[in-house]
Amino acid sequence: MLELVSTSVIAGFTIVFGFAALGIVEAIVKPQFGRLATIAGGLAFAVGFTFLIVGRAELFNENFFDPVAAAVENDDSWMVGPLLRLWSVTFVLNLVGGVPFVWLLSVEGALPHGAPEALTVVAEEIVHRSAAAEFVKAFTGGALVTLLSFMLAAVDSVGSRIVMAYFVGFLLTLGPFSHAIVTMLHVVFGVAFGAPIGLAEFARTTVVVTAGNLVGGLGLVTVTHITQAMGARED
Repeated sequence: MLELVSTSVIAGFTIVFGFAALGIVEAIVKPQFGRLATIAGGLAFAVGFTFLIVGRAELFNENFFDPVAAAVENDDSWMVGPLLRLWSVTFVLNLVGGVPFVWLLSVEGALPHGAPEALTVVAEEIVHRSAAAEFVKAFTGGALVTLLSFMLAAVDSVGSRIVMAYFVGFLLTLGPFSHAIVTMLHVVFGVAFGAPIGLAEFARTTVVVTAGNLVGGLGLVTVTHITQAMGARED
């Protein structure tokens, strides 16, 4: 349990480095290159995502595949309670690790000029999306992050883990596709920098994104891959 607590908190503050990089790079690139700043920001954010994966920190949704696969492997142990506890603890502790760091970086002058504005614009865009659009983005993001954990299980070198993590982090930002923790921390950045985001908007976004992650990550990727493995075992 202590390991889960530690890795979940570490994941929360580690991903914040990606936001800092995204805001700084977008602020530098946008004045001269316009919309290409989105690509540059995605490339920068992916570095933080890579830190998280290579460091084996525990990010919500990224840990769907392994525990469910283990439960299925032991035919008599559909451990619904422990699985829900695992995901709930990870979710909460990711925020415990990330939110204080976000507020720390929101201190005036902590980030270079332009970075707060870049992060705030995206935060406002997130909370003003329609529920349908946000759900689809979260469905895709959940599938993408869970797929990463499936692919990581197939490699055994640090170099391969770095490449996979980097490209998934980049795609996640490029969409942008929503991940519950990433999205919530991004919105917290917006609130910390003074964006007019209310509690109701924040709550609605959290519920929709989390639901989308669960359906995409657990329903689409995890269940289909486990079904595939079970079918192969029967053959």
